Amino acid sequence: MVLDASPGGRPGPGDTTAARARRGLLVVGSFVVLLYLIELVNIALFHSLNRTFGLRPRSADGILDILTFPLLHANLTHLMSNTLPLIIFGFLVFLSGLRVFITALAASWLVSGIVVWFIGGSSVTVGASGLVFGLFSFLLVRGFVNRSWWQIVLSVVLFMAYGSILFGILPTVASFVSWQAHLGGAIGGVIAALLLSGRRGRPAAVGR
Repeated sequence: MVLDASPGGRPGPGDTTAARARRGLLVVGSFVVLLYLIELVNIALFHSLNRTFGLRPRSADGILDILTFPLLHANLTHLMSNTLPLIIFGFLVFLSGLRVFITALAASWLVSGIVVWFIGGSSVTVGASGLVFGLFSFLLVRGFVNRSWWQIVLSVVLFMAYGSILFGILPTVASFVSWQAHLGGAIGGVIAALLLSGRRGRPAAVGR
């Protein structure tokens, strides 16, 4: 497993794959638990949070909803459908480090919201599926960007197992499915892979 190296070129103390795996399970698991807690509150409030904090495309106050819409879901079934892929993809991304995970998650979150705000339908959009598509696309392309053979192998395995979900980025006749959120998340994941590749390639500054 390739790890992000410390400035000295070696992983820092305790920065092992096992340690990252434990932290990844804790961070990703805590995020998923947060989503379920929010959904329970939302259910108790008859999903009124969706009307207040769901993303309303092309509305001025809807810009702030970009920060909240992935935390909400239409119902418990909707959240459950996102849970397993979010845990799997989030965990695999976290194995490359907290900075990588935050970058991929933030890019997926923001670009997904921006795309929905610009070209989304007339209904309010909620759900973490944009994050799922973003983390998935990040895992698919980063190996080719980084020219890392083990990441390319992982990309192939993931594509064979979950590649069919990419049909979700195509316009659909089902009005309750936000293909715009899926597309934006996928674009965000690719952007994150490119950004992180650029940072890895920069030489370290040397003081005199």
